[in-house]
Formats: sequence, structure tokens, C-alpha cells
Amino acid sequence: MKALERLQKILAQAGIASRRKCEEMILAGQVEVNGEKVTTLGVKADSATDVITVNGKPIRSEKKVYLMLNKPKGVITSAKDPQGRKVVADFLPGIRERVYPVGRLDYDTEGLLLLTNDGEFANLLTHPSHHVPKTYYATVEGVPHGSLLDQLKKGVMLEDGMTAPAEAEYQDVDPEGKQSTIRITIYEGRNRQVRRMFDAIKHPVIRLRRVKFGDLGLHNMARGQFRHLTPVEVKELREAARKTHKVHK
Repeated sequence: MKALERLQKILAQAGIASRRKCEEMILAGQVEVNGEKVTTLGVKADSATDVITVNGKPIRSEKKVYLMLNKPKGVITSAKDPQGRKVVADFLPGIRERVYPVGRLDYDTEGLLLLTNDGEFANLLTHPSHHVPKTYYATVEGVPHGSLLDQLKKGVMLEDGMTAPAEAEYQDVDPEGKQSTIRITIYEGRNRQVRRMFDAIKHPVIRLRRVKFGDLGLHNMARGQFRHLTPVEVKELREAARKTHKVHK
């Protein structure tokens, strides 16, 4: 007999959305179990025997899909856009499952983006307590001298508080000093964080590209190309999240 599980976990595992988003849907009264509306988060159910619906539609377990996309600049990290701009789903031909991004890359940022229909996996990698490293190449105006890089390494004050220490080193420097590329690794996932960190040291970002998520890298993947993660890569990402969680406890 299968043990009862929290409703938001069942919804996330069925690929409805991330666990946090599923919690919001429950609180908004969008979920029913055996015909009864649920609006609290403590309810448990059995996905094998209970009839669970979201907005009147029964959930069904989808095959778990884990993708990596080299997102181009000028693409929205969402399933659709009311303004008709390109979205990441436009770059996933042949993927029938409804996948959603693990975290976000803003419109002007390119590079490594993970997508999945596994809500537990997405929550594991994006939860603030897990500190999975993300590495970027940031091409910025001018050349931040050493003490400014030290600020990034120690943490800089933003409007939503001090950032955690980052890793930062020169990747390339324009001989005329007009711009430089910094390799920066952060352990948080705040909105537009890297851009705001460089704004704080007065060297605005010209181009931003994410090149690694945990130990997973883009390598030679072409812009706009996607591929399935291997089972080993999925396992390693899970382990990285759990490991960093223990380290930072």
C-alpha cells in the first residue's frame, strides 16, 4: 500500500509546476481531491487511488524529462508571452511534455538553462537553502580593478540585502580598457543578481552568459540548441544540491 503524501508534492511530481507554485494553486482553491476543494497545505492524498484535479482536469503522471538549453539572448524564460516574443518552448521541438524552467535567465541573458517537468527536482535545485553554484561570463563596461573584484568575492550590498560571497576572476580584458569579461560564480538565485552586483561596483553588464549550473557545463552546445540530461547528470545535480544544503546548514 502506498503511503499518503502531501498534495503539493503529488502535484509537483506529476509535472504540474514547482512545489511552491503548487502550494499557491492549492491556497487559491484550484485543486480538488475526490470532488472536494482543498485550500490548506496540510492535506495528504494517495495518487494511486484518489482522484486529484487541477482546475477541473485530472492530473496524470508524465514521464520525467530533464533538458538543458543554450538559451539565446532575447528569449523569454516562460511557456508563453502575451507580447508575442520568443519563449524557451519555441526551441524545444519534439518535446511533448509540459516542461518549465529551473530558475530563470532574464530576457537579455543567454546560456545554460535547465527545464523539467519534475517539480521535486526543480525545487531541490532552486531552494534558497541549497546554494547550488551557477557560473557566468559577464562582459562589463571598463575593467574592475582588484579591490572591486574583492568586493564581489566578499559580498556587496543590494537593495534586498548583502549577497553571499562569490568567486570572481578576469577572463579577458580589452587592451584599451573599454570592457572586460569576468568569470563569476554565485551561490544564490536572486532576480537579476549578477547584473545588480556589477551595477553596485559601477561596471554595468554589457553581455551576460551562464556557462555552468553546478558541475554541468554548456561545452560546445550551439546557441538555441537543447539536449536531454543523462541519468548520471540528473543524479549529480541532485547530489550537489543535497551536499551544499548540508554544508550551509
